[in-house]
Amino acid sequence: MVDLTPQQIVAELDRYIVGQQRAKKAVAVALRNRQRRRNLPPELRDEIRPKNILMIGPTGVGKTEIARRLARLVQAPFLKVEATKFTEVGYVGRDVEAIIKDLTEIAVGMVKEEVTAALREKAAVNAEHRLLRLLAGVERPKKATNPFDLFAAFTGEKGDQTSIDPLEQSKIQELKEKYDRGELENELVQIEVAESTPVVPGIMGVSGLDEIGQGLQEFLTTMMPKKMSLRRLTVKEAREILTQQEIEKLIDWEEVYRQAITKVEESGIVFIDEIDKIAGDHGKTGPDVSREGVQRDILPIVEGTTVWTKYGPVKTDYILFIAAGAFHVSKPSELIPEFQGRFPIRVELESLTVEDFKRILVEPENALIRQEKALLETEGLFLEFTPEAIETLAEIAYQLNKENENIGARRLYTILEQVLEEISFRAHEYKGKTIEIDAGFIRERLDPILQKTDLSRYIL
Repeated sequence: MVDLTPQQIVAELDRYIVGQQRAKKAVAVALRNRQRRRNLPPELRDEIRPKNILMIGPTGVGKTEIARRLARLVQAPFLKVEATKFTEVGYVGRDVEAIIKDLTEIAVGMVKEEVTAALREKAAVNAEHRLLRLLAGVERPKKATNPFDLFAAFTGEKGDQTSIDPLEQSKIQELKEKYDRGELENELVQIEVAESTPVVPGIMGVSGLDEIGQGLQEFLTTMMPKKMSLRRLTVKEAREILTQQEIEKLIDWEEVYRQAITKVEESGIVFIDEIDKIAGDHGKTGPDVSREGVQRDILPIVEGTTVWTKYGPVKTDYILFIAAGAFHVSKPSELIPEFQGRFPIRVELESLTVEDFKRILVEPENALIRQEKALLETEGLFLEFTPEAIETLAEIAYQLNKENENIGARRLYTILEQVLEEISFRAHEYKGKTIEIDAGFIRERLDPILQKTDLSRYIL
């Protein structure tokens, strides 16, 4: 985990997200507390749980982006889920334990990527060695005829290959000299490639048994021997396939799974969105899935429990949970007391002002104006936005959010698309030109739409 001070974390978040300093400070402190906890003696370390955060604010003000950028910053496994996707126990729907299983899958992928990068150089050497043997005819791929020959077929190791006569060794050396000079890149070589196992029909999609079906599918895929096929490829194409095969052989999967589970338990971040949608309906009874029931099902995961995954047991005690919701209709106080208690830090995010919209358009590293200009520059068309144009875009976005549904910064996406639609459509006709976008240009394209009664038909 990257060791950063709270000030450094906030500074990094400022590069991508405008404003919302209170929320940034809250997540920065929560992240720093993780590092502080690691430096404590074991008896005290086990007693300290993360202080989960509840973000309150309208859509499009940066709640999800803060959590996502935070996880990316410290290279932590991150998963965003929507509270409304889960249902009360006893009803058909997604089990809340799937949150941790999905997070573990993400962590396994992250660790595998790290291990693959570390092993690639050694694997490339081994792949080159195999490639030269294949070209020299010392090693000949042979299709696997039974499961017991599968691993030999996959790796290309057929019996004792250590004894090579001097003539073969000389041939390999001669080929290596040509290989190093790049003269063999287009030569054809025959290698073995594992074909993908077909999906067994009739398992997935059974009502309420999706995860059982997935586990059974994976079990059958593992047990069934891989079908090998012979393919003639150029040396350039075969090198990458053989390198991947060598990486698979070098990876210690048990260690990958162990590291992934540790990564989830110590660094995992889960962002639960739309938490306001499951607030309320205290005491409600009936055939419908109750919101309170969903809260009670999510609660054990947030409180700390052990979830069994296919990679092993995962403890959720030290995973950081960040919940978020607009709370336009319901209130945080309408969540059940136990659930509220597990989110002790509450942060209210502010609605965006005209000034915020102006900054969002130009300041962040992934600013919208910068994105649009870069896209069109790929076709040789250059855009220049005047300060008045930026001001006009911000004012229109703010006004539309005020008069219609407040969707935050997402309003800018649709406005910009509308303004640049015709230019983007005819970009190839303007190759080599520079177009200035001023306030008049924007008004000309947006005024007809702004005068329509039903704005929602045109602007999200």
